[in-house]
Amino acid sequence: MKDISLNTNEYLPLREVVFHTLREAILTGELEPGEHLMEVKLANKLGVSRTPVREAIRKLELEGLVVMTPRRSAEVAKITKEDLIDVLEVRKVLESLAIELSCKNRSEEDLIKLRENLKCFKLYINKNSVTEIATTDVQFHEIIYNSTGNRRLNQILYNLREQMYRYRLEYIKDRQTRKNLILEHDEIIQSIQERDIERAKKAILIHIEKQEETILGNMDKNL
Repeated sequence: MKDISLNTNEYLPLREVVFHTLREAILTGELEPGEHLMEVKLANKLGVSRTPVREAIRKLELEGLVVMTPRRSAEVAKITKEDLIDVLEVRKVLESLAIELSCKNRSEEDLIKLRENLKCFKLYINKNSVTEIATTDVQFHEIIYNSTGNRRLNQILYNLREQMYRYRLEYIKDRQTRKNLILEHDEIIQSIQERDIERAKKAILIHIEKQEETILGNMDKNL
């Protein structure tokens, strides 16, 4: 188990702070797939009692980030092909709708944000900063979601984004894909700028399908 520290937030109850801390550790890979979550060990590391740790683990189980083994011990859920394919099937449909609405409703300010994001994305790729690359990639898609003007769609995509983060990290770890990502993001920005819905939909689907192909390929290599 890697070192993890409590993400303090004075406005949240302790059980929620522990939950968010463990959740982030799983999403970023600090707690690795298949790793056992021992209540006593985690409580000692975080400097809390076992009760908020136990409550956090139960909540993480409901989110599918933790699974309980037959002996009722908890472990971080493994990244599987089936889960990836399921998530990406939903993502393709929702992002196609999002980018269509973005083409119709985006503002000049949204375009400025997308271009600034692309500059940061290039910078972090040059620095080989995996976490910042992943975070900036998430922000790129969030700018598109926010530009749709559809709050309900934005909320659904936000929930899906959390499930995608683990897979996004696996994708970005592959250095060969990073230059392609810059080109893909640029194509998406251009199509939104020109309000070309068909071009934009094609660009986002290619973007997602390449991600799926790369991650599945890496999974096969690790078998």
